[in-house]
Amino acid sequence: MNDRVRNSLAPTGRLRVAVNLRNFLLVASLADNGEPIGVAADIARQIAERLQLALDFVLYDGPRQLVDAAADRQWDIGLIAIEPQRARHIAFTTAYAEIEATYLVPTDSPLQSIEDVDQPAVTIASMTGSGFGLWLERNIRRASLIRADSHEAALSLFDTNKLDALAGLRPRLLNYQQQLTDTRLLEGNFTTIQQAIGVANGTPDAVAYLQGIVEELKATGFVAQSIARHRVRGLSVAALGGGT
Repeated sequence: MNDRVRNSLAPTGRLRVAVNLRNFLLVASLADNGEPIGVAADIARQIAERLQLALDFVLYDGPRQLVDAAADRQWDIGLIAIEPQRARHIAFTTAYAEIEATYLVPTDSPLQSIEDVDQPAVTIASMTGSGFGLWLERNIRRASLIRADSHEAALSLFDTNKLDALAGLRPRLLNYQQQLTDTRLLEGNFTTIQQAIGVANGTPDAVAYLQGIVEELKATGFVAQSIARHRVRGLSVAALGGGT
């Protein structure tokens, strides 16, 4: 790695890493000093170590806030899902992990499969700005999307307004299913959310350098070990060389 790559990735001389606190699969908790604990933090520290830079975490209370901050270069690299809508301000590596997205429906719902959901008169609660929410905005053609600003607000919409389906990541929906016992999860997924390293305004060389680290961390088992150490259910290591 040359100085040009380091300066491109961290022009302030410190590596500012953006983390979405809402992604409980990547952020298990916060340490006493306020730094995140989890897979995201483990990967961030590996990158800072290789760059030989001090690490500053920049924490956001949702993916939309993290993405919006990229345009103003408030962070250098971010751990966030790959999405075409985000590519205006963010360049992505290949994925290091992936998460299934599916639907929670009432137990007596006529919806039996993922393919049944995108039909006229079907209402879907979803979170604005989330990776799966952006996918639904691009791909849902006949059903109606009812958007909320948080996972909890989407759950409330689904439950209170008796909507037909709640979209979300399978691990979170499994938790919600314990709260709403008269519900069930649809088998399969409508998409898999690819978690990657995003660069706010890096050069192609800088992105290629980070991609090399991502592929190494997958190949050596580091990502799998981090997932196991933090006891994360529902997060899988992405395939080598894939995910963009």
